[in-house]
Amino acid sequence: MRPSPSVSPLRAVLWDMDGTIVDTEPYWIAAEHALVEAHGGTWSHGQAMQLVGQSLTYSAGILQGAGVQLEIREIIDSLTAEVISSVQRSVPWRPGARELLEDLHQAGVRCALVTMSEAPLAREIVASLPKQYFEFLVTGDTVSQGKPHPEAYLTAVELLQDADPGLTIGHCVALEDSAPGVAAAVASGVATVAIPHIVPLPEDPRHTIWETLAGRTVSDLEAIAAVSLASTAVLPEPLSGRTP
Repeated sequence: MRPSPSVSPLRAVLWDMDGTIVDTEPYWIAAEHALVEAHGGTWSHGQAMQLVGQSLTYSAGILQGAGVQLEIREIIDSLTAEVISSVQRSVPWRPGARELLEDLHQAGVRCALVTMSEAPLAREIVASLPKQYFEFLVTGDTVSQGKPHPEAYLTAVELLQDADPGLTIGHCVALEDSAPGVAAAVASGVATVAIPHIVPLPEDPRHTIWETLAGRTVSDLEAIAAVSLASTAVLPEPLSGRTP
């Protein structure tokens, strides 16, 4: 029998969205290509790969450098609108993501979304799921510093602690697919599982690599949380990531 949430080392899973739950990266890349070309520029595959997992503000600055003559906010709104339109036509779920969400839900493990996409797109994806799996969303427009900075993950942990003061960093596991996202999760102190998708990720003792979420279960995440909890038991709590 699976341990109850009260005794399990795993109390929460923090999910990245783009590339982890949904395969929206091709949508973002297509939107970038269209926007740059509309302003008379060119956009290469290599340039697009540099933006995978980055904050939208950072990405918009790079697009300005590629010739897009719009303000940062205008670029973000344009890209987001295009991706939302694509998602409304077809939600490209990643293998195993919905099954693992359901497994966690059945086990009573809390889930939070930690994404650099802004709230309108995140809400569109969450609304496409069959149940309310996510307790709350931490999105790119709710933090002052995007991934690879750990603020978003530290904010998520603090929000989880509001309802469960006994929860620590060691009780959480983050799921990420990109280098900036993995760096953010690792820097926050949360045990991190990297599921590489668009861009390969190097082996690193600071995170675990899974080829896919397909076939993964709560027990797999509990094993990672158990190791993390043991290693963080004697460490001080990290600095707060919540924006004043």
